[in-house]
Amino acid sequence: MIKVNKPPQKKTVQIFTYVLFFAVTLLLQYCAPHPKAGPLKNGDLLFVTAKETGLSGAINNVTQTQKEASFDHIGIAEKENNHWYVLHAAPKGGSQKQDLASFLKDQSDDGQKVVIYRLKSEYQKSVPAALKNAETMLGKPYNFNYILDENSYYCSDYIERAFREHNIFKLEPMTFIDPKTGKMNEFWTEFYKKKNLEVPEGKPGCNPNGLAASDKLERVGEL
Repeated sequence: MIKVNKPPQKKTVQIFTYVLFFAVTLLLQYCAPHPKAGPLKNGDLLFVTAKETGLSGAINNVTQTQKEASFDHIGIAEKENNHWYVLHAAPKGGSQKQDLASFLKDQSDDGQKVVIYRLKSEYQKSVPAALKNAETMLGKPYNFNYILDENSYYCSDYIERAFREHNIFKLEPMTFIDPKTGKMNEFWTEFYKKKNLEVPEGKPGCNPNGLAASDKLERVGEL
């Protein structure tokens, strides 16, 4: 009896199915929006969570106003030529325009997270002008004294100035009082002593926690 081999149709169909599934999976991964940049909108504010020690902890100690908000840095997101950047003033590099991926890596390496805040719809019209203002301030050195001047900026100062013409944020009297003791925070006393400066208690300024508390913003989520 002659045995006739039937075409391996079932096996062929299985192989084709596997190949098709693999191809579709790759296509979806390629076309899906980048998980880091997906939620972003031009002009979003990126707040960096504060550390518990050092300068970061000292800033947060005297400025935290909300239990859910504990930040020590802030930047503004800008999309240019389909690429995301963060405009911000940082100790390393001063006022700069940094690639978003590089910015996120810096925060991740320091064990800090990035939280997106967005201006409410009625204030979105201020974004284009704010981004233009932020661009004009690039290249200025970082303000290590945290006392306002026109030649150097610290992070929240940079953002407040960017939105200033639309009165999005307000300068408030700065305080360096430890709310737990009611006395001048020792870190800041030593910080300004080394600079031969008086602690600028009551001088106008701003900080990331104060900006995050603005009723003109809404929290979007983590990046």
